Amino acid sequence: MNETTPLLPAELGRVIDDQSGRLEDELVRIRRFLHSQPEPSGEERETTRYLHAKLEEYGVSARIAGRGVGIVADLDLGNPSDDTPLIAVRADIDALRMPDAKQVEYRSQREGLCHACGHDVHSTAVLGAAAVARRVGELVPSDALDERGHRLRLIFQAAEETSEGARWMVEDGALEGVSAILGLHVDPERPCGGVGIRYGVMTAYCDEVDVEVVGHGGHAARPHHTRDPIAAAAHLVGTLYEFLPRAVDSRNANVFTVGRIEGGYAPNVIPEKVQLQGTLRTTDPSSWTFLKERILEICVAVERATGTRVRCQFSSPLAGVNNDAYVTGVLESAARSVAGAEHVQRIEKPSLGGEDFAVYQEHVPGSMMRIGCAVPGVAQSPYLHSPHFDVDERVITLGSRILLRAALALGTAPQRDYAI
Repeated sequence: MNETTPLLPAELGRVIDDQSGRLEDELVRIRRFLHSQPEPSGEERETTRYLHAKLEEYGVSARIAGRGVGIVADLDLGNPSDDTPLIAVRADIDALRMPDAKQVEYRSQREGLCHACGHDVHSTAVLGAAAVARRVGELVPSDALDERGHRLRLIFQAAEETSEGARWMVEDGALEGVSAILGLHVDPERPCGGVGIRYGVMTAYCDEVDVEVVGHGGHAARPHHTRDPIAAAAHLVGTLYEFLPRAVDSRNANVFTVGRIEGGYAPNVIPEKVQLQGTLRTTDPSSWTFLKERILEICVAVERATGTRVRCQFSSPLAGVNNDAYVTGVLESAARSVAGAEHVQRIEKPSLGGEDFAVYQEHVPGSMMRIGCAVPGVAQSPYLHSPHFDVDERVITLGSRILLRAALALGTAPQRDYAI
């Protein structure tokens, strides 16, 4: 952590902790409501209206984003001026298209939809930070605040799971005037009370990969009359799996996975075409570029070898989350103040998961933390994207307290201290 990292006055920290505790039961109820009423990416209109109403109830001025999903809310503490740093805190609000298999009173009431990635927790934690900040502004004497005051922006973002929402929010002006941005993600592999901090690259650079193999169909008994796209597709998958890992430095984390193969009509018919869908992920941006070139080269080679036509397209490109050193230092300091130094750990290796928080970091310095949410009393807490996923709900106020402390601390730093 940078030795110049600003610390909050003790009185301010005590008020944050006290007011968070007073809100805990209410925040749990809010999280459970959100969990029971999930909405998929880009369709979070009811969620947006609900969170907007809660912000207004807490006295926080908010506007719904242009697409009708997502919210931007601004909040001042003390007497900030126009040059007071504006610090953003981001939550994602969408759910996954998958079943909820839990037998709890707050399980999903919408068939085929589930908050299995913790976005209900993220939304509630940031909502709690907003509510507590509003109370801090009313309860803390101005001399306990930085003389320039504080400016906060709360961003509730739609469509994280499809990697679209962050770009929507940027296009809608959510980062205008922002100096730095903070985020969090629940971590079921970490006990509640534990916090993971990562400096530098935290998540993977990702692409979706769509391949179409077109051949010439015919009778399964006479493959010599055909150009078999299934055989070509099988050869392509094997070749990609074998040679992509050997094309780049093995010390870097890289993975290519085919998750969908579709083709054919009947066991005795060779079809005309086969479609493949996969994902490419790497933690190294130079490998990201090189591996895409290598995929295209392998597709051309298989096309020539099999006499089929192979067309490959990359879509939904997403850069990796790359945590700014200074902002991460402040976030780590806040986590130590709240959770205790013994419960804050440095994350050794980046994840190969994708996260569109990276889009914000293309414009302003930012940092995201992992915060433990493992369900107590079970041998293995269900992982993210599991139909049994749930959390230890104490994580909500813990996240609120850390984010708010970090945001207020960042707001005391001159903008020149931030470095992308």
